Amino acid sequence: MKRNNWFNNATFYEIYPQTFLDTNGDGVGDLNGIIEKLDYLRDMGFNAIWLNPIFDSPFYDAGYDVRDFYKVAPRYGTNEDLYRLFKEAHKRDMHVILDLVPGHTSIDSEWFKQSCKEERNEYSDRFIWTNSIWETPKDVACVRGFYERNGSVATNFFSIQPALNYGYLETKDDFEMKIDDPRILPNIKAMQDVIRFYLERGCDGFRVDMAGWLAKRDNQEFEGTIYIWNKILEPIKKDFPDSFFVSEWSSPKHSLSTYFDSDFLLQDWFKPLHIYMCRGEDPYFKLGVNKSPKTYFDFYLDLIDFASQRDKFVSIVSGNHDTIRIKETLTDEELKLFFCFQLTMPGIPFVYYGDELGMNYRHKIKSVEGGYQRTGSRTPMQWNSTKNSGFSSSDKVYIEVNNDYGKINVENELKEKNSVLNIVKDLLHLRTNHVALDNDAKTQLVNKDGQNHPLVYLRYKNDERIVVAINSTEKEVPLNIDGQHEVLYQYKNSIFNSALAPQSFVILKLL
Repeated sequence: MKRNNWFNNATFYEIYPQTFLDTNGDGVGDLNGIIEKLDYLRDMGFNAIWLNPIFDSPFYDAGYDVRDFYKVAPRYGTNEDLYRLFKEAHKRDMHVILDLVPGHTSIDSEWFKQSCKEERNEYSDRFIWTNSIWETPKDVACVRGFYERNGSVATNFFSIQPALNYGYLETKDDFEMKIDDPRILPNIKAMQDVIRFYLERGCDGFRVDMAGWLAKRDNQEFEGTIYIWNKILEPIKKDFPDSFFVSEWSSPKHSLSTYFDSDFLLQDWFKPLHIYMCRGEDPYFKLGVNKSPKTYFDFYLDLIDFASQRDKFVSIVSGNHDTIRIKETLTDEELKLFFCFQLTMPGIPFVYYGDELGMNYRHKIKSVEGGYQRTGSRTPMQWNSTKNSGFSSSDKVYIEVNNDYGKINVENELKEKNSVLNIVKDLLHLRTNHVALDNDAKTQLVNKDGQNHPLVYLRYKNDERIVVAINSTEKEVPLNIDGQHEVLYQYKNSIFNSALAPQSFVILKLL
């Protein structure tokens, strides 16, 4: 399958719709607020948006407990508002992907309610049910006893999220179905129908929640889940070749073996290389840390090579709605270096709303809609210094605004030449205007073995070659670039072919 051009130049911005912009004064962000800020995003240089779930939900888990896949939650507006968002984005040469939750529904969904009935019906096998209320499924959590059906039902994550039935790779009990059982097919078709419904109305694709966990009792190679995704996505990609699917799987060598176009490298504490550069106790860009960039590049470029052979991508993210904000580990100066790295590396970059400002994680905040410790990363976008940071006119907002919004906000940072916001903006525009910074452009680490600082790497495509050099130390470090070059961008005064200033970077085009 030939790569679509918009994938190759996509730069994504993740929006948590509840806290982005409230236009009707009810304290909750809405779709009209996102439409109102499309010009801000386009001016920044973002050309693609990922929306966290906007479907009808009781919101026990902030919308990841879907009640009706075909209806926009009234708090955000209407289906017509969503279709208008697609159209307005396309007018600006932007793309919009939605958040698909294929693994479970809400206990309030009609699918589940019908499944709870004792009489057999078309939904009886949509979820994983045991044969008796006294029997519980092995290896997974379950709930039981609040419905008429005589059985226990498997759940994912929260107890209000009954697991949709995609079968088991290895079965042990008679109620468990194999992944190729014909009774699984209605769930596969149901997901295909949901996907088609929105693609036909202007949606450009989906970020897929917990994509790697569909098959139960799967093996380490995700054989069962890969089988299921191939079943779901093969006809979709045939009919909608321009649609984009990015998986929350964090295992590109598995996810990209299916029809997914990209996979995130999430901030997984059990996978230290994912957080090597910007998170953890001692990330590379943290002042005073002396780590080898070669360790990360060997890991990352291997994944990039795997992806590029399949005309696919790997995505480095600044953060997301499930993780502590990146400002917990990096200062503003360190964050600027990270963004230089993220926005000049191969792969499709994803920036979490507010990270382009250096928004802080809010500690000791009451959990909202199942957010718990994640709630502190979901505070309202900080637009200006007015009431509620310009997010809402309401006296009661969905989540409390950070106390520092008077200083850290879009209006202020747009005025400061070297603010985090303007550095991100400059880098995004630079990426857009140079093919050597395309998502698929090749990359080579220039650092000599044993040389940890500065970090120097080459990007190249067609006849263009660009060198990126980043000094994350507190001291001036030598920098030697062979041949003639043109300075495309620099942060802080750097003496080229001599040294890089402390905590600085430079981007050069080789002539």
